[in-house]
Amino acid sequence: MVSLTFSTSALSSGASIDVASTVSQILDSERGPEQVWQQQQTMLGAQFNLLTTMNQNLSTLAAKVNSLSDVIGPVTAKAAISSDSSVLTASAQLSAAQGNHVIVVNNLATTGTAYTNQLADGNTSFLASGQTTGQLTLHVGTATHTITVTQGSNDTLNTLASYINQQNWGVTANVLTDANGSRLALVSQTSGTPGALSVTGNQYTTLSFQAAGGTNASLTIDGVPFSSVTNIVTGAIPGVTLNLVNAAPAQEVQLAVGPDTAQATQAINDFVSVYNVLIATINSQFTFNPASNSAGILASDSGLRSLQSSLLSDVTYAIEGNNGYVNLASLGINMQNDGTLTVDSTQLSDVLANHYTEFQNFLQNATLKGFANNFNKDLINLTDPTQGVLSLELTQNSTQQRDITNEINDFEARLSAQQVQLTAQYSQVNTLLQQYPLLLSQVQQQLSTLPKS
Repeated sequence: MVSLTFSTSALSSGASIDVASTVSQILDSERGPEQVWQQQQTMLGAQFNLLTTMNQNLSTLAAKVNSLSDVIGPVTAKAAISSDSSVLTASAQLSAAQGNHVIVVNNLATTGTAYTNQLADGNTSFLASGQTTGQLTLHVGTATHTITVTQGSNDTLNTLASYINQQNWGVTANVLTDANGSRLALVSQTSGTPGALSVTGNQYTTLSFQAAGGTNASLTIDGVPFSSVTNIVTGAIPGVTLNLVNAAPAQEVQLAVGPDTAQATQAINDFVSVYNVLIATINSQFTFNPASNSAGILASDSGLRSLQSSLLSDVTYAIEGNNGYVNLASLGINMQNDGTLTVDSTQLSDVLANHYTEFQNFLQNATLKGFANNFNKDLINLTDPTQGVLSLELTQNSTQQRDITNEINDFEARLSAQQVQLTAQYSQVNTLLQQYPLLLSQVQQQLSTLPKS
């Protein structure tokens, strides 16, 4: 409580007090509990942010482990590797059988084209002298289209091109103009023989056509000849799509179909990277710092300790048999003293190249008892949005923060009411102090009128 003292001279001269300052000092002296609550709230906020980050990292880890357990994920993916990507490239589906193939690309599929002789321009009639009508026959693959040319309608290169483009015959027509004049160019929208073009029956016109292209791709696969209307070849090798890039009739290209070791390596490295971030963050909370004589702000969190134990147990999981490839270490993924993992790239590459079946069987298998199967099952529970260990911690933290906020709000409401009461009391005292000189003068005047003894 604030103590107020006044000297006689001060009272006589009309002393006063600073009501607002006095009330503020009184209220400040009573804010001890609120300061403790605010410190707790600050700590809870820091813990909430850290738990949120860990929960996000845990969800990311769950996604990476799920990828390793996915039967159509990177572990089961197939690749088709060409010995010369300048001649052909390829991709493989899960259904593709492992094996090696020899491919020779004799020629590529080409698109049919046809073009006319040059005329003076694109707006002059190409009908023969004295003719008002004519006829052209356009062949697109095995389809035949008769074009009746009529003076004033479609008897110029420009109007004929417009007419052809309106017919949806699978042909694009354009008029090309250079310093020597204009030509009508026709381009098939389909490659190979189905798109081969030719123009006949052009009597009564001054047009002549030259055609090119419209041939199928020709290749051999393991000595067997294949023909394709496009340069994207499917079905020749089951589950494999070939992309023909260039003709090389004198060159044998080797195509190896097998597990996609690049995807598998990336999936392993992604898993290790995310796991290390999470376990290192958790470990830091239980590491004692002699300089500050303290550990992390979540050092006393039993839920976090439980999560740490679960993760360390999951990464040391082992299966039986499998030709000795029974744990992460057998793949070249080793645990350090702090629980983090390192990848021996040389050992992992050797396993992927020579023991891929064992690698896949360790991670995922038909009995769903592989490393990734087991870890994924555990992570589903750990990342449950309501019952997951960190989700429960975050819910509890939010409840505590809300309770403290309510305590602070209630406390502030009480202080506000007390402030009103104290302000009224001290304002009354201040009024009396300011009136004291007048009252003293009145008393002195009354005393002066009394008879002297």
